[in-house]
Amino acid sequence: MNRVVIIGGGAAGCFCAAELARLRPDLRVSVFEAAARPMMKLAVTGGGRCNITNSFERVSSLAEVYPRGDKLMKRLLHSFGPADCLRWFEEHGVRFVTQPDGCVFPASQDAMQIVHTLERAMCDAGVQLFCGRKVTAVDKDLTVHYTDASDHRPADSALPNASVKPGASVMPGLTGHLTRPDAVIVTTGGATAAKLLAGTGIELIPDVPSLFTLKIADSGLSSLMGTVVENVALGLAGTRFRSHGTLLLTDWGVSGPATLRLSSYAARWLAENQYHGSLLVNWMDSAEAPVRERLSAMSEGLRTVSNSHPSELSDRLWKMLVERAGIRADARWSELGSKGLSRLVNILTADTYEITGRARFKEEFVTCGGVSLAEVRPDTLESRGIPGLFFAGEVLDIDAVTGGFNLQAAWSTAWTVAHAINV
Repeated sequence: MNRVVIIGGGAAGCFCAAELARLRPDLRVSVFEAAARPMMKLAVTGGGRCNITNSFERVSSLAEVYPRGDKLMKRLLHSFGPADCLRWFEEHGVRFVTQPDGCVFPASQDAMQIVHTLERAMCDAGVQLFCGRKVTAVDKDLTVHYTDASDHRPADSALPNASVKPGASVMPGLTGHLTRPDAVIVTTGGATAAKLLAGTGIELIPDVPSLFTLKIADSGLSSLMGTVVENVALGLAGTRFRSHGTLLLTDWGVSGPATLRLSSYAARWLAENQYHGSLLVNWMDSAEAPVRERLSAMSEGLRTVSNSHPSELSDRLWKMLVERAGIRADARWSELGSKGLSRLVNILTADTYEITGRARFKEEFVTCGGVSLAEVRPDTLESRGIPGLFFAGEVLDIDAVTGGFNLQAAWSTAWTVAHAINV
């Protein structure tokens, strides 16, 4: 019986295993997972609710949600897109709800339902799951080097259901154990892959974080902790990186969808600049002329500037912005003058804050980097230089903004590989 080894028991690895074993019951499919349990990240994604995919209905261009890998994802989504993903899980008893923003969650709002569904699917299809088995290297001839959690025992008894391809060697000691399957599928993170594939010659793009919040130098924003502004445009001075959406002010700086999108788009630039730079905030997400027109209309009468403001900005935020524009708290609109109005318009459309670092985001296990997409065949995700070696999930240089897009990439790449195996 031919054997396939999947390295990594995360979302992509377990989904690939379940689908491959279902398609090819003639294969012996094994998953090697270094942790004590599979899918530990999946269990906490979406705040424990599991944002399994997105409807994509509000996505006008894949480049908006896949800063890296959008062209490949366009191909893969045609074969296995969000509707196919939901159909697969619905056939396994899961029901879903779609939010107005397009994010899709299980109706149970419980990520563990997805974890248990994949575990049952693997079990029913006869997949062998080896937890506590850490792969240390993969060779060009597909030899897999690994160690077990209990390496004080003889290698051939480390796991009672362990199996090795006939003719392969099993070696205890410092080098761990070896097995040579007919195909290897790598579904680990990019940083892990750099060690596993070091001897293969495969190009790997260095990993850096791609979803995080930003620390801002003390500028008064921290006093507005918890303030939410629905429609904001963010940018990085001196670059073309821009994002739009909801902004959340925190005690350390800025968060929310707009910030996370910007961090994803500019992940490499921010890493190269040690997470320092100038953050541009357009509080109105509008050009100067319309903002000036709105403010001019508000300037009639004797009202004070600080006590009358655009409805989309809170009273506290508006007062801070007026102060940043150098306008007295008791100044009336009629006293503002053209220079004062111009300063206020500039603050509303091009406010600037100093970025002093990055802060952790609760789902910050998303990174950009991994196996270069030039290394794989786009229709199968098989290595161009090493036949029988495949890649799926976050090990590839594909990553997305928050909203279920990263998990959809995991499902799509895993499904592609499962249907491409021909051993």
